[in-house]
Amino acid sequence: MAFGLPGYGIQAMLKEGHKHLSGLDEAVLKNIDACKQLSVITRTSLGPNGMNKMVINHLDKLFVTNDAATIVNELEVQHPAAKILVLAGKAQQEEIGDGANLTISFAGELLQNAEELIRMGLHPSEIISGYTKAINKTIEILDELLEKGSETMDVRSKEEVVSRMKAAVASKQYGQEDLLCPIIADACIQVCPKNPANFNVDNVRVAKLLGGGLHNSTVIRGMVLKNDAFGTIKRVEKARIAVFAGGVDTSATETKGTVLIQSAEQLENYAKTEEAKVEELIKAVAESGAKVIVSGAAVGDMALHFCERYKLMVLKVSSKFELRRFCRTTGAVAILKLSQPNPDDLGYADSISVEEVGGVRVTIVKNEEGGNSVSTVVLRGSTDSILDDLERAIDDGVNTYKAMCRDSRTVPGAAATEIELARKLKEFSLKETGLDQYAIAKFAESFEMVPKTLAENAGLNAMEIISSLYAEHAAGNVKVGIDLEEGVCKDVSTKNIWDLYLTKFFALKYAADAACTVLRVDQIIMAKPAGGPKRDPAAGMDED
Repeated sequence: MAFGLPGYGIQAMLKEGHKHLSGLDEAVLKNIDACKQLSVITRTSLGPNGMNKMVINHLDKLFVTNDAATIVNELEVQHPAAKILVLAGKAQQEEIGDGANLTISFAGELLQNAEELIRMGLHPSEIISGYTKAINKTIEILDELLEKGSETMDVRSKEEVVSRMKAAVASKQYGQEDLLCPIIADACIQVCPKNPANFNVDNVRVAKLLGGGLHNSTVIRGMVLKNDAFGTIKRVEKARIAVFAGGVDTSATETKGTVLIQSAEQLENYAKTEEAKVEELIKAVAESGAKVIVSGAAVGDMALHFCERYKLMVLKVSSKFELRRFCRTTGAVAILKLSQPNPDDLGYADSISVEEVGGVRVTIVKNEEGGNSVSTVVLRGSTDSILDDLERAIDDGVNTYKAMCRDSRTVPGAAATEIELARKLKEFSLKETGLDQYAIAKFAESFEMVPKTLAENAGLNAMEIISSLYAEHAAGNVKVGIDLEEGVCKDVSTKNIWDLYLTKFFALKYAADAACTVLRVDQIIMAKPAGGPKRDPAAGMDED
């Protein structure tokens, strides 16, 4: 590098090719703008009347959904500030499994209001301190809005579960929630352990089978494997099960050796010993009492032949995660290589049968009595996109169930809570002195985004709705929300629309944190990107 006179200022300090943005106009407002764009995308998908987005990712996979978590995951968001909002949405998705849309849209709204304050001349640090005060106050008010008597709940009572789950499922599949909720509730209650706090989301599986309609969907205690059984035995009742992780086949020896064969008899005997060895192994399995062999890898032809002879049903489960779940369902222990299993290692299932559903042969493993640690929702629908979306609705329902096992308190849904929070925070802002009060008032105003968006997505007049909501709440009717079907304001307890307290609590907290993080940035310094071709991460990996 030639030691000529370098540039001046920051150019002289940093390597060439870097970008440097600073100051209100360049850094703060640009960041806010990027976040606003992201929240504009998710906002129209908020609530039961939310519109669907069609996202095609870099692998040409098509998503048609209104689930914000899926949308922002599949959009490859490049802007660093908008990424902070995406991370807040992901945190919400992992913590509660529902409410990612509220988190992202609300954070976007907070930042939009912060932009107005900055243009009025407030400094970002004053806005941040106001927002922090406001979120602390919000959480206090949220505690006052809790529904009386909702803190005690029987997680095995279907009615109570459905009433709390309905809002989460309706926001994904509006109009179908009365069909879906009982199915999800059944599936969750079946696998709920003695201590509900240990509920594992992974124990509710979803099997998507094309054809039929939602009303054909059912819950099965046990698992549904999407492949046919090998061999001719297609149905076994009250069966003991041996699970072999390494596959059922003759194994090659570890060492290489050369065998010198001098006559035809020796060659025959050599082949026969292999047969005899396989037969001996399969016979040992059959004698241990097992009626079903589940293999984690390939099943050899010779082994299959002897399994048929000893009337053993043979299944193959190629995914090791699926094999683990199978072991959980049946209580089996996976044995590494083909050998005689201990009686303790065998699993048990009430029935294993191959059935044809919509032209696809599936193996259904049922476990009716105890030990039902996995249940499967069999979903039917006309297209893959519909099935994927139904699966997301079920995921939300199951995650909501997990959240209510931890904390079953509820607050009124349908934007009743948000309007009440807005009203109380406005009052609080008037008592504050100092410049914080403007930020608190804007924070309160941001809550109006929820009823406004719900009304707009349903094609109603948002201004009328918000003003009549304020009027009702000022009169002391705290539980009045929007009835989207009739387009009027109603008491939500009559419509039975409740949101979980935890969902709201974390969504608002994460949104406020994300907004403050974005506002705290006053300079962006980007190094020159490293050279070399860009590589996409490996596709098609299982989430487990």
